[in-house]
Amino acid sequence: MGAQPTADGSPATTARRGSGAYRRISLALFLEGFATFSLLYCVQPLLPAFSADFRVGPAESSLALSLSTGFLALAILGAAAVSERVGRRGLMLVSMFAAAAFNIAAAVAPGWPLFLTARALEGIALGGVPAVAMAYLAEEIHPDGLGLAMGLYVGGTAFGGMIGRVAAGILTELSSWRMALGAIGVIDLVAAVGFFALLPRSRNFTRRSLSASDHWRAWGVHLNHPALPSLFAIGFLVMGAFVTVYNYAGFRLMAPPYDLDQTKVGLIFTVYLFGIAASSLAGAQADRLGRGPVLLAGVVVAGTGLAMTLVHPLAGIVSGVIVFTVGFFIAHSVASGWVGRMASSSKGHAASLYLLAYYLGSSLMGSVGGWFWGWGGWPAVAGFTAVLLALALVAALRLQSLERSPRP
Repeated sequence: MGAQPTADGSPATTARRGSGAYRRISLALFLEGFATFSLLYCVQPLLPAFSADFRVGPAESSLALSLSTGFLALAILGAAAVSERVGRRGLMLVSMFAAAAFNIAAAVAPGWPLFLTARALEGIALGGVPAVAMAYLAEEIHPDGLGLAMGLYVGGTAFGGMIGRVAAGILTELSSWRMALGAIGVIDLVAAVGFFALLPRSRNFTRRSLSASDHWRAWGVHLNHPALPSLFAIGFLVMGAFVTVYNYAGFRLMAPPYDLDQTKVGLIFTVYLFGIAASSLAGAQADRLGRGPVLLAGVVVAGTGLAMTLVHPLAGIVSGVIVFTVGFFIAHSVASGWVGRMASSSKGHAASLYLLAYYLGSSLMGSVGGWFWGWGGWPAVAGFTAVLLALALVAALRLQSLERSPRP
């Protein structure tokens, strides 16, 4: 059974900010976020290379990422349900090891169908990580420090996304994309070992044997919540916008008049450093100022950065990508942390719905963006992305108005 609550309603065994347990949890989840996103997004700067080697078009090459995120989205629901029965820590560990192994398998796949199969299986394996991590944090971290802990976790995803993309670009230029994917798989096997050594066993998890109807009922409660569906929509929209920009920025910058090589395109992803800082800052500010205003600011900042990418000078484009990245990570960090606070029960189910929407946005909108690229180039991609951000802004305004009312 879970620990008895204290006067503030949280279990007595939750890790408070500044404690040793809090630091271990934060570092372990940082490693997990790093592994998840470096594995998932290491293929993103390589889409032009896949187009050339496998003789496929830009939209089809995006399947290297979209299949992984799509299967991850579907696997999240099952993984969240399984974690209620078997626990959080062990499931996350198995998922990390399996995903790294499938990335290595993709590196040696002889043809496009087998490559995509390995990437799809990798997405399924990664389904046991994000929603379970969010549920673990919501259960094991004291509410006063949850925003910062979630921000650090999202910072880990930003760092992993950056290193995966940058390393993939550099290693491909030096050797081949196969060597790049294999090396990243090995690095993340090591990250999984570090995660296992650091993460404390759950102290507030209550094992539950739930029937299928219990799971459907729990998901239904969250979908009928007055505010949670707006958070799910924001996850779908901002992630769809983010992946669309990053998927096709490489095609734009490797074409005339920029003619950047694979290494230089990969290095542009170092702007993720700004996302790491923004995630941690946004989490702390959300704890202090309220989640609604910070979430709204994130969407506005992302829209400003998107507009900046419409200029022609390379420096202006990179500046726009930086601002866009900061805005995205502010919005995602706040929204993902808010799910755990807003869900009064079955937090794993709530997290799974948020991440289902989040990764479906990545998979579906990232591929749809390819058709806009083929139809009208970067202006068409930017216009499509602007519509996604405008809808996210509407949802954020609704959440801000709800936050001013009594908490649900």
